[in-house]
Amino acid sequence: MTAPAHAERAHALLGASKASQWINCPPSARLQEGVPDKRSEYADEGTAAHELSELFLRRRLTPCNRATRSQLDMAVADFQAGNSYYGPEMEDSVGYYVEAVEERFMEAKARSSDAVILFEERLDFSEWVPDGYGTGDVVLISDGIMEVIDLKYGKGVPVNAVGNPQLRLYALGAWTGFSFLYDIREVRMTIVQPRLDSISTDSMTVEELLAWAEEVVRPAAALADAGEGEFQAGGHCRFCKVKASCRARADANLAALAYEFKDPALLTLEEIGSILIIAEQLQAWAKDVQDFAYDQATSGRSIPGWKLVEGRSNRAITNTEVAWKVLEENKLEPDKFLKPRELLGIKELEKRIGKKKLAELIGDLIIKPQGKPVLAVETDQRPALNSVENDFANEEF
Repeated sequence: MTAPAHAERAHALLGASKASQWINCPPSARLQEGVPDKRSEYADEGTAAHELSELFLRRRLTPCNRATRSQLDMAVADFQAGNSYYGPEMEDSVGYYVEAVEERFMEAKARSSDAVILFEERLDFSEWVPDGYGTGDVVLISDGIMEVIDLKYGKGVPVNAVGNPQLRLYALGAWTGFSFLYDIREVRMTIVQPRLDSISTDSMTVEELLAWAEEVVRPAAALADAGEGEFQAGGHCRFCKVKASCRARADANLAALAYEFKDPALLTLEEIGSILIIAEQLQAWAKDVQDFAYDQATSGRSIPGWKLVEGRSNRAITNTEVAWKVLEENKLEPDKFLKPRELLGIKELEKRIGKKKLAELIGDLIIKPQGKPVLAVETDQRPALNSVENDFANEEF
């Protein structure tokens, strides 16, 4: 009925999810080959969200007989009862994603009544990438248009579909697999990131997609497969498994440190802009190096000039219920040992009650004040605050 469990999928050396790395830094693929993957709680949570969303989508958007409906309903109930990551937030976020997919499927059916929707489809783009394949969350095919939709459950890093190499490779695989059956002229690539209330879509003609595959993907993949090419540091380093000990990244950041900084008041605005980017990269690199050094030290390896010591800790009550009872029995006034009742924060209320239910109950009492202005790179999706007088009129500095 369904594809293999999400967590059990194999990952190709030049998989789509790592495309930003091996396209921009080809030799990094082989460099990471022997380094084991580290499963995180966030990755496991994302896997759970994908599994639940697949069940909901199959139940709502595919023809089901009574037996299949019963089987899917039972699978959903088992997931809700037995998965530790399930809760109101996941239910609400997955619902947001399912509604977005359903909306696009209805649009596809409006274009052609025989529109096709596929879930967890294995997509093969090995014509351009050796052993290149990936799994598309959703593929929609209708009259002249094919759309690949990807769920990103994380909320720490915003992900945009525009220019996204992972989605483009999925689109290549989908076009390869179905172009002989359908007249596909346009490809759309959509990322839904429900916990950031974000839906982004990129669109290309088939000709543009194939040109990108030939001019960018094929030569980069050949170099990456052979372990050749130039090491290049950049934003793609973020999820590289050897980012902390990579010499190319170190050289790039040490070169940035060699910049002869002057009094900021004497620098041009162009220089200030460049320095802000460098500073952000240096902060991330320093944190990665610190984490790597800590892991090495806790594994018994010595870091010259450094040692493991006991960090600071705060006193803690081992059993709050017993402590509460003892203080109460000794006739202490409650306000001397108990916090006053207070309302949970909005995020916690949404987690426990659900976004939709909370909005129904106290939505008219929830406001979102204007955020304090912050500097962000030009590629940030938020609109610029251009008018000092108008945009900052209500701000206090």
